Amino acid sequence: MGRTLHGANVGRANRRRGEIEAVIDGERRILCLTLSALAELETAFAVDDLTGLAARFAEGRLRALDLARIIGAGLRGGGNLLSDEEVAAMSIDGGIYAYARVVSELLAATFGGAEDMGSGGPGAPGAAGAPMASVTPDAPDKSGAGGSAVKGMAANP
Repeated sequence: MGRTLHGANVGRANRRRGEIEAVIDGERRILCLTLSALAELETAFAVDDLTGLAARFAEGRLRALDLARIIGAGLRGGGNLLSDEEVAAMSIDGGIYAYARVVSELLAATFGGAEDMGSGGPGAPGAAGAPMASVTPDAPDKSGAGGSAVKGMAANP
């Protein structure tokens, strides 16, 4: 069992707090992008604020390292004491599609999905006109390696 703070792997995810559940490396884990986790991602993605972070996710593509960073930040926010390197070495049943699904669910829980649009203040992620993102894996390229794309979600469909 992975190292956790305060029994983080016990219980169920609370979506109102921005938590999700995922089975990673055979263990059910709670992930949450807390303010600390979001600050970590702002630094990792070299953006100035949350709007810049949301825009970064909505711009088009994420690398495998980016997926590991987002999942790692979410795991640490959920109380799991794991480095990005440890997270990158973990497996999720379903491969790249499952990694992308976890990131997509985590971003939706944090920034709000299409049904949550407009719940934040002006300019807040999830507010009308603010960039939103969902992650979907690309088809494998000619080398057989797949990537993942971040698709912007319309603020007011």
